[in-house]
Amino acid sequence: MRATLRWAHSDLRTHRGEALFLVLATAGIVASLLLATALFGYATNPWQRIFTQARGAHVWLHTVPSADARKLTRLDGVESVAGPYRTEAATVSSRGTRASVELRATPALPSVGRPLVTTGRWLDPAEPDGVVLETGLARALLAEPGDTLTLPGTARTLTVEGIADSAEPHYSPGEQPGLVWAPPSAVRAPAGRVIGLRLDDPADTDYAVQRAVTVLGAGAVGEVSTWQQARAEAQGDDRLLGQVLGLFGLGALIAAGLAVHGAIATRIRGHLRDLSVLKAIGFTPGQVVRIFLLQHLAYALLGAVGAAALTEALGRRVPGRLGDAVGVWQGLPGHTLALFVVPVGAVLFIGLTTGLAAWRAGRVPPVPVPRRSAPAGGRLTPLARRALGLRLPAALVLGCHKAFAGRGRSLATMARLTLPLLLIVVALSAWTTIDRFHSSPGRVGLPTTLTVRSDGDDSTADVKTRLTRDPRVAAAYPGVEVAALVPGQTGTIALRGIGTHAEPYPCALAEGRAARGPDEAVAGQGLLDLLHARVGDWVRMTVGDRPQILHIVGRSLEPQNAGRVVTTTLDTLRENDPGVSAAFYELRLRAGADPRRVAAALTEAGQGHLDVHPVTNPADGLSPLRAVVAGLIAVLALIGLVELLTAIGGSVREGERDVLALRAIGMSPRQITAITVTATSCTALAAAVAATALGLPLARRLIDAQGDSSGIGAGIAQSPSPGLLLLLLLAAVLGAAGLAALPAARAARRRLADTLSAVS
Repeated sequence: MRATLRWAHSDLRTHRGEALFLVLATAGIVASLLLATALFGYATNPWQRIFTQARGAHVWLHTVPSADARKLTRLDGVESVAGPYRTEAATVSSRGTRASVELRATPALPSVGRPLVTTGRWLDPAEPDGVVLETGLARALLAEPGDTLTLPGTARTLTVEGIADSAEPHYSPGEQPGLVWAPPSAVRAPAGRVIGLRLDDPADTDYAVQRAVTVLGAGAVGEVSTWQQARAEAQGDDRLLGQVLGLFGLGALIAAGLAVHGAIATRIRGHLRDLSVLKAIGFTPGQVVRIFLLQHLAYALLGAVGAAALTEALGRRVPGRLGDAVGVWQGLPGHTLALFVVPVGAVLFIGLTTGLAAWRAGRVPPVPVPRRSAPAGGRLTPLARRALGLRLPAALVLGCHKAFAGRGRSLATMARLTLPLLLIVVALSAWTTIDRFHSSPGRVGLPTTLTVRSDGDDSTADVKTRLTRDPRVAAAYPGVEVAALVPGQTGTIALRGIGTHAEPYPCALAEGRAARGPDEAVAGQGLLDLLHARVGDWVRMTVGDRPQILHIVGRSLEPQNAGRVVTTTLDTLRENDPGVSAAFYELRLRAGADPRRVAAALTEAGQGHLDVHPVTNPADGLSPLRAVVAGLIAVLALIGLVELLTAIGGSVREGERDVLALRAIGMSPRQITAITVTATSCTALAAAVAATALGLPLARRLIDAQGDSSGIGAGIAQSPSPGLLLLLLLAAVLGAAGLAALPAARAARRRLADTLSAVS
């Protein structure tokens, strides 16, 4: 045991840099996997906890006031019913911020879909104008208990009594109104009712919706929301961040395992004499295997434990969503188990790859086998001979021949180096795609910047004239959005009429063409998947008691409402219902215009009659992904660095015999050094080219697959610019050349006696 430790200590002193890089790479991989686990827990558990504690309803139905809710209590599979509650659509204002809300008349604290009061208190019958705000709405309004909310255009005011968590869809400007629980006396102009259904089996949600719509009548149901939609919206971008971290963490773990395997295999080939001596003095094959295995397990264990300790101690201090996720994850029941399983799994995987390489060390015979006089593939190829005949530099030709001689070891080295570079290309593609949402939002389904809603005091023409009067507004598209029942009556989608035939809305199309004629529309991927439809099909939906039949002529990129959106012109909707009028305006600004300044100017010009807010960009929630991608690139670069150092060491040791021959034909130490540097640079160049060729289509498929699963649809992927890819190639090649220069120069200038001793 003492001899084993002494040999391991000596080997560590010889390969300090390699050991350090392995420890750092393992730490980065384990940290990525732990953060991915935290984000998955953060995305799923808070909503599930609220839903369980609140006894949330699996289905919420918005109906007309005359709908008979008593029929729903007799449906099979319905455990209990919440409501019906009278509702009123309104706009509230606080601290200069407006929000569309749904005032819900709640006479008592519900038993199903119960709001969980986090701040303040529940409604007091003695306070007729007291209300409780949903957490997301309160955050948007910067409201706290005791604040006063005004209703623009009226003299009414509401007093905030409390703030509560809810398992229903949260407030989203322009998409989902905020939820306000109010006493019945505060709901003065009810326009409908809302009913919640808690089911015996959540898996029967679609069937329950279908039965409920059938019992009440399609014309009585305006909108349907389910627990699956609420959960998906609550998870939002956190789940995507977790998927990215998990995917790259696992990829980096595989790359690290292969790098460790290659490092050990290369060192075994370079220490055959030392291993034979160990066998000769009594070391068994098992002891030789354990030397390498325990040594690299110690490196992996050190990195894994360090990553786990740092994540546990400092994870919650990371600014932004990652820190919040770690803080919530540390309070979840499975936190301790995950903190143990993830590092242990990473160490065991590295141990497995180490064991496969160390097993070869145990098979080294006690008597060294003489090396072959020339390695396989060592003869010059006809192409190399022709290049020398053209008087190209001999160092360049021999270096390229050494890198591409067709040996299995060279190909394996190139493959191991390709993997981390490939993952870096995929990471850069993800970064570029996020930048595309910010730099070119019109190409990913966000052609407009601001949404404006009027309180109805002005006519449609007056509102549009007021908006287009600002020179920074390029176009104002009138629009309306209504909830429509899909065929089968299992849910609702968003039916939008935006723009006119004369001034069509500029949808971002991924397939087909724009809607130009009567009854033509474009749809998001989420809607096509829901209806099992394709571009070119006719689809039927129901708005109230009116059927709407549309011809889908294109697929648009729809980042809103999970892609369950069908968009046509306002003129098409008016053909079916002449009473349809514009409910909002989508504004396209001129290049260089500041959206915040334009919004402030329009709000001031509206004199309290206009509600202006920016269009939600889904990439805003992915800002933490930039730091994540940068960290992953650093981890992958460390793994690539380990592989490069391994390849350089192996190339120098295998070229020791060639040094004698090269000196004999008159080559200088500088030329001999250039051969090794050229060979290493060519290997890095080939790996970078292969990584780029394979990584770009792989990244596009992965990003588009994520777009499909989220409902946006394929077509959002953006490849890195040629300049960025060229920079990656140059960094790989110049980095390889710089790392190889010093060891190659040392080998070329070694004394003749040392070289003879090494190759004998």
